[in-house]
Amino acid sequence: MTAEPQPSIGELMAASVPMVRTLNLEYLETTPERAVVAFPDQPEYRNHVQGPHAGAMFTVGESASGAVTLAAFADQLARAVPLPVRVEVSYKKVARGRVTATATLRRPVAEVVAELDAGNRPEFPVHVSLTREDGAETGEMTVVWTLRPND
Repeated sequence: MTAEPQPSIGELMAASVPMVRTLNLEYLETTPERAVVAFPDQPEYRNHVQGPHAGAMFTVGESASGAVTLAAFADQLARAVPLPVRVEVSYKKVARGRVTATATLRRPVAEVVAELDAGNRPEFPVHVSLTREDGAETGEMTVVWTLRPND
């Protein structure tokens, strides 16, 4: 008997989050420390200066932060739901072409799980760098997530 292959986090996100499918986000890398998600250049999502709309940029960044969160805390999902709590975003330069969001977990997983084990609702930041194809950073975000214990 052969075990069924498990879907990747990108496949799970595409299956469960309609906005991921709408924007055609591409999950390039997902580990418990880092996730890289690309937003292809699509004319229907450009703004008045012909770059990606700020809402689309936000979505690719938030999606990358969610992917690293799922990878880091996959073994906790039976007892807690990851939810974004607050976001700070800065748009620095006009992005053109494909945009890549690189999300990095900024708190040790074991520390967050220890708080959850102690009966608390831990919060942890995920930093996201948004870059265009030439490597220039066009924006950055910090998404603070929580693990809300199930009732």
